[in-house]
Order: sequence, then structure tokens, then C-alpha cells
Amino acid sequence: MLIFDEVITGFGRIGGAFAASQWNVIPDMMTTAKGLTNGSIPMGAVMVSDSIYETCMHGPDGMIELFHGYTYSGHPVAAAAALAALDIYEDENLFDAVEQIGQEFEQAVHTLADCPNVIDIRNVGLVAGVQLAPSDKGVGKRGFEVFNRCFHNGTLVRATGDIIALSPPLILESKHIDRIVSTLADAITASA
Repeated sequence: MLIFDEVITGFGRIGGAFAASQWNVIPDMMTTAKGLTNGSIPMGAVMVSDSIYETCMHGPDGMIELFHGYTYSGHPVAAAAALAALDIYEDENLFDAVEQIGQEFEQAVHTLADCPNVIDIRNVGLVAGVQLAPSDKGVGKRGFEVFNRCFHNGTLVRATGDIIALSPPLILESKHIDRIVSTLADAITASA
């Protein structure tokens, strides 16, 4: 079974609607969240293939099909936020905008290769990972130090071990890219 976790990559973050559609892959299941409501209120969704759906629909008599859910499943405020977000994606043509600003983001992020202890940079659309060499203090220590320095200088990044993960909003502008990359470069250099 092929499952795509599109919580971060879904809803235009890499340019296409989803990573699966961007690369013409049809997963058996796909999980989504954040971009569904623009992160304004919690909501997630799971999409399944026809074969999984059909299997779940032929359960025992008298049982609820694909029994799953949570206390706040189908919450009307979350549903309204999702509908509004979907309208904005379409009205403001944000997926195409990501493809355009994504090229600028890519070029800027790759300038970090000149910083000390950067061993790899990976990106697609508005998602990037900057892999740092572990410090003598231990694995993940350099990444956490860079995270803290960025946070204290007004830029929020994610540290996953010694990888700095970036996933800025779809409304990203050149001035934001400059701020992110310069703050990150300063933090990486200071952690050397």
C-alpha cells in the first residue's frame, strides 16, 4: 500500500495541488491537513483509493462503514474555513504563484551552501531542507542551536535533528525570502 503524507506538501506548497499529482503518482491513501484550512483552524482529511473504499463499504451488516473519526470531526467552523481557503487558492491563483516564487526561493536557499557545516540542501517548490553536519556536542545539537538563533531573531524554522526544514506560506514575497535566508545564514554561521 502506498500512502502519501501530504500534510505539508498538499494544497500547492510545491506548486501542484499535491505532490502525488505533481509527479503523476496515484497513492492508495493520502493524508492532508494544514493547507486544507490555511492552518486557521485544525482540520485534516484522508483520501483513499476506490479499492480501499469498496472494501470498507462491504463490512458486516449493521456496522458503520470505515468507522473512524474524532469528537470534532466535521466541525462546521473548520468546514467553513476549508471552503474559504479553497476559494482563495483558486481566486488568487496561488498554486501558479508558488511555481513562480518557488524558483526565487530555490536560488536563495541554495546560497546557504556557502555557510559552514552545510552538507546538503534539498528543495521543491516552497519546501526546503538544509542539512547540517552534527556538532561535537552530539547529533541534533547544531540544528537546535540554529533553530533557537533563528527564533530569537524573528524567523521560525523547524529543526529535525540537524536538518533545518523550511515551508513558508504560499503568499511568500521576495522580501520574506531575503529575511528567511539572511537570518538562517547568520544562525548557521554563528553555530560553527
